[in-house]
Amino acid sequence: MPSFQTPGKHGYSVQFSPFFPQRLACAACQYYGIAGGGSLFILDVAQDGLRPVQVFEYSDGLFDLTWAENNENILVGAAGDGSIQVWDVMQPKGPLKILKEHSKEVNAVNWSQTRNDNLVVSSSWDHLIKVWDVNQSQSLRTFAGHSFIVYDAVWSPQVPGLFASASGDKTLRVWDIRGGDNCTVLIQAHSEEILSCDWCKYDSNQVFSGGVDGLIRGWDIRSPHLPFCEMRGHRYAIKRIRTSPFMATCIASSSYDFSVRVWDTAREKMLEVVEHHTEFVYGLDFNLHVPGQLADCAWDGIVHVYQPQSCIPS
Repeated sequence: MPSFQTPGKHGYSVQFSPFFPQRLACAACQYYGIAGGGSLFILDVAQDGLRPVQVFEYSDGLFDLTWAENNENILVGAAGDGSIQVWDVMQPKGPLKILKEHSKEVNAVNWSQTRNDNLVVSSSWDHLIKVWDVNQSQSLRTFAGHSFIVYDAVWSPQVPGLFASASGDKTLRVWDIRGGDNCTVLIQAHSEEILSCDWCKYDSNQVFSGGVDGLIRGWDIRSPHLPFCEMRGHRYAIKRIRTSPFMATCIASSSYDFSVRVWDTAREKMLEVVEHHTEFVYGLDFNLHVPGQLADCAWDGIVHVYQPQSCIPS
């Protein structure tokens, strides 16, 4: 199992490149993100493990990242100082651009997969969501509506201009940038804070949420009053959920219980438990090129790349 130690840093987010099957990036923080700086590690899977290609340092903690969908060397980071930064793997001196409008920490960033442009969505502790064109100096839109921290915001992989958000106000919301400023769907999704959401890659109406209550729930945005599936098994909060790009009913989740778990949403069944960390597992992602391959990172400072048997299409 290829692994990498992030020296003196605690892993917050990991994502595979949409261009190169062997490449991934990890966002990490000093002192568990409470103080200190952050690092962005660009890593390649090699025969002897994970090889660092580039390491970027930033003055504040880095909590999330997203690769560009139209340039193999560009990625965006989310920082504790309220900024998002545009980085170029080929230019190691520092960020190409720093965009700062959020007044508090930025929890999540996500690059749109459905439009041939530079749209990025960011979500923050300031309760706001912003949509950016990273070539411009100011955000395009600001969406207010959540009454607490917005922990996650993710573009639909199939419907242009549509994104979902997950918040500490216990709601999951769907927004359409082609319409007004209000959300198009509001779901009272959990009894506690919601930390993560993700869209099904095979059904444009399905979105999933993971919460502090340890539950994963699936929602049909056409009929959002009751979940169409619910998975139980994590002992503590779910930090990240990711839907498989190769299996329509497969989801992976990472948790404060130090584990990653794989689920079958059709049967509402846990398929596999992976326990190779000694701290909170924060980052998680599927490789778009290698069926069933996952990467994760945790507060123990280790990045792993592996292939659970239950994630590999038969």
